[in-house]
Amino acid sequence: MNAFVVQPLAALGRSVIHPVQEMGRMAIFLFQGLIHMFSWPIQVFKIVEQTYFIGMKSVFVILLTGAFTGMVLGLQGYYTLVKFGSEGLLGAAVALTMIREMGPVLTAIMIIGRAGSAMAAEIGIMRISEQIDALETMNINPIRFLVSPRIAASLISFPLLTALFDVIGIIGGYLTGSLLLGINSGIYFARVESSVEMVDVNGGFIKALVFAVIVAMVCCYQGYMTHTRPGGFGSKGVSLSTTSAVVMSCVLVLVFDYVLTSFLL
Repeated sequence: MNAFVVQPLAALGRSVIHPVQEMGRMAIFLFQGLIHMFSWPIQVFKIVEQTYFIGMKSVFVILLTGAFTGMVLGLQGYYTLVKFGSEGLLGAAVALTMIREMGPVLTAIMIIGRAGSAMAAEIGIMRISEQIDALETMNINPIRFLVSPRIAASLISFPLLTALFDVIGIIGGYLTGSLLLGINSGIYFARVESSVEMVDVNGGFIKALVFAVIVAMVCCYQGYMTHTRPGGFGSKGVSLSTTSAVVMSCVLVLVFDYVLTSFLL
């Protein structure tokens, strides 16, 4: 067959096969990480350490982002609802928007920027400095030692930080709507109470758990596979892995947010 025909077909095949292989590797990587979470002995100390790093150290940025997100929602929501004479519904609008969408998504994105990038860089540096090879030499499973505690810590931290984001966001909406724009505070919180149902809260927590698995898996995988990256090795490879981890995590969070919303509504 003519080379001018074969080469484009081969390039097309590679462009299709490579992403499929990558998704398969990531699925196996995640499966191994989840299985080793429950292997004995449980790595309690490392899980607590990673929970502190992912969760506790992210509290300030979550509080700050949640407060200003709620304040912006309160401001924008008021000037939208006042056109229809429904400014009393501001509490419901802010609460449902925060709990269903903004809380889980923005919490995940903030954690990706603060902790996810650090996870990818840390594991990537361990890979290029041959520390992971040393673990394998000492018959220590690197996925169990490095990845599983991070997945467990993410599953603990994401729902808690999402709940914190939701609460501070609703308070931020109250500050703007009630104290700044003059909506009665009793009406604001009455609308919050009457409009929010347990199914909304459960949906937000389901999203937070799914995002936790996605972020931990992608960031750890990108760092773990730094040595296979064709774009460069050493410090350049770590930087590429970290960038790829952040971008891919954010995109997958938004994609899965749409998928989960379509099922949960």
